[in-house]
Amino acid sequence: MNRFQIIPAAYVALRRGDDVLLLLRANTGYMDGYWAMPAGHVEQGESVTQAALREVREEIGVEIAEADLEPVTAMHRTGGNGQPIDERVDFFFTTTRWTGEPRLLETDKAGGLGWYSLDDLPDPVVPHEARVLAGLRDGSIPPVISHGFS
Repeated sequence: MNRFQIIPAAYVALRRGDDVLLLLRANTGYMDGYWAMPAGHVEQGESVTQAALREVREEIGVEIAEADLEPVTAMHRTGGNGQPIDERVDFFFTTTRWTGEPRLLETDKAGGLGWYSLDDLPDPVVPHEARVLAGLRDGSIPPVISHGFS
């Protein structure tokens, strides 16, 4: 039996009303040229909420209290190729409260940063993230979703 192996990641949608903060991916080897939420892998010994807080601190320089992270959905995702690197569980959070002004810190991994209306997102957005952002926009996102499975 081949067991599903997963890589967990945390995503944070910073919200100002109907706007969301997105980064333009660059020089990462994955979805470069696409817009994305601050996000990253959960490191060994770290909880998913700790990873979410660390990633926003490292990528955009803001501090978020754990109590201000609101869970949105968990996404079970596959690249469909059987490669362990493409077997994922992504945890999506949103927040409207943080300390500091978002700014681009990892300029080697991102080529831009901006606030965008959920009704007028830049093109392109990382597809699985676009699915979550659409659910945030229309309020239709279930607590657990699957992506990439036939």
